[in-house]
Amino acid sequence: MQLSTILLSPLIQESAVYLIRFYMSSDRMKIYWRRNVRYLLILLSIWFLVSYGCGIIWADELNHWASMGGFKLGFWFAQQGAIYVFVLLIFVYVWLMNRLDKEFDVDEK
Repeated sequence: MQLSTILLSPLIQESAVYLIRFYMSSDRMKIYWRRNVRYLLILLSIWFLVSYGCGIIWADELNHWASMGGFKLGFWFAQQGAIYVFVLLIFVYVWLMNRLDKEFDVDEK
């Protein structure tokens, strides 16, 4: 037996078990991916609204309304706020997907 076969065997075996569990039902697969895409669309919409909306479209209104750390709020969203929201959305997505994976029994155990 070759060394590459020995090293890849557990990986291939684990992948096969994952695929068997995951593809048991095409209906469950469709539901899983539909919810995954819904999560993505919602989170990307939030990111778009914060980065483009607050940083560009509504920047003038936000600048007159409040300030954050001594900077006008529209400027803050354009420079810092969108990045913070993006990082927060990454953690939210990880949490949502871990929960979804456990629900459909495709999580890493």
